[in-house]
Parts: sequence; structure tokens; C-alpha cells
Amino acid sequence: MQLYSAIRTSFQQLNEVIDHLTVEQYQTPSENLSGSSVGQHTRHIIELFQCLLAGYANGTVCYDDRKRDVRIETDPLFAKQLLADIASSIEHENIELQLAGVYDETSTEKLHLTTNYNRELLYNLEHTVHHMALIRVGLKELKTEPVGEHFGIASSTIRHREQCAQ
Repeated sequence: MQLYSAIRTSFQQLNEVIDHLTVEQYQTPSENLSGSSVGQHTRHIIELFQCLLAGYANGTVCYDDRKRDVRIETDPLFAKQLLADIASSIEHENIELQLAGVYDETSTEKLHLTTNYNRELLYNLEHTVHHMALIRVGLKELKTEPVGEHFGIASSTIRHREQCAQ
């Protein structure tokens, strides 16, 4: 399924960026990213996928329940292992799920919506690309090696640019 392939491609691109960073660069807060680091954005990507996979097992996905594991944002090798674990465990039957969360900071009431596994996979893919785009901005501040030309760019944008170039 192209969704699985697209997720794995995004993870591969993210892994390539992580490979070119020192541990210090991975952990360095970026002024351009309101003080967050490449590691923190990577953790956020990973933990949303972890919430989805846990929710698949119990029928309810709650992204509010992510662990915020500091090790993911400080240990790039650990983050890469988790990305590999997720990439190898995303292929599941599309089932109906409940999405639960508190989406208004002034409320404590949990909202419950019906969704499905593929829809949430797609959300996570789009969320990943969004955070990769933010990482791309942060990398400019770190003055690292250039990233791939498609890193952090939506596939529809890539296709559009290619059509315009013809």
C-alpha cells in the first residue's frame, strides 16, 4: 500500500538527516523553532505513531497520552531504532477506531470521534512531513550538511513543482 511506502520513505529521509548530526546538534535548541530541537521534533513524530499503534491494539487512539520520553529526544540511535520498529509494525487491517482527546486548553472534557486506522496513518504521515519541514528550518540554523531536496516537502507539492518545471 502506498501509505506504508510513503511512511517508510519519510522515516528513511529522517534517518538520513539524523545520521549527519552529532548528538549535540540533535539536542541543540533552535531559536527558529521556539527553542525546540531536532530531537524533540523527532520524539513528537515517534510518539504519535506509538499512540496510534497502541490505540490499534485497544480500539482507542489518544495522542494526548504520549509519554514524552526524553531519551528519544536526546539519543539519536534510540530514536532511529524506534523509527525502524514503527516502520516494521505499521501494516495492519483497516479497522474502525475511536479517537479521544481534549482539544481545547480551557476544557477537561474528552472528545470522542470515530475514525479508522488508515485515516490515522495518513494523519501521522502528514504530521511527520510537517515536523520534517520544521526540522529543515532548524537545520539551517545548525549549518549542517544540506538535506535531500524533498525532505519535509509534501508529495503533492513535489509533483506540482515537477509539473511547473516542465
